[in-house]
Amino acid sequence: PTPLGDPADLTARAVAALARADVVACEDTRRAGRLFADLGLERRGRLVRHDARTARTTSAALVACMKAGERVALVSDAGTPAIA
Repeated sequence: PTPLGDPADLTARAVAALARADVVACEDTRRAGRLFADLGLERRGRLVRHDARTARTTSAALVACMKAGERVALVSDAGTPAIA
C-alpha cells in the first residue's frame, strides 16, 4: 500500500507538484519514497520527516526552505485531504 492507498487517487496537478518539489515533507519517508516509485517519478527533492514528533524543528526549517524559494510539498499518511 501507498500513503494514499491508491496512487490513481492523485490528480495530475498533485503528481506534478511532487515531481517539481525541492523538498517533500512527509510523515514517513519510506512510504513517501514508495509513493514516488508507484507513480514512476524520479525524486528531484529530498524527503524530510515531518510529523508530530519532529514538527518543532522541521517547521522552521521548512519555512526557511520556502523563504529561500524552494518548492515544498507535503505528503501525509492520512491521505489526500492533507496533501498540499
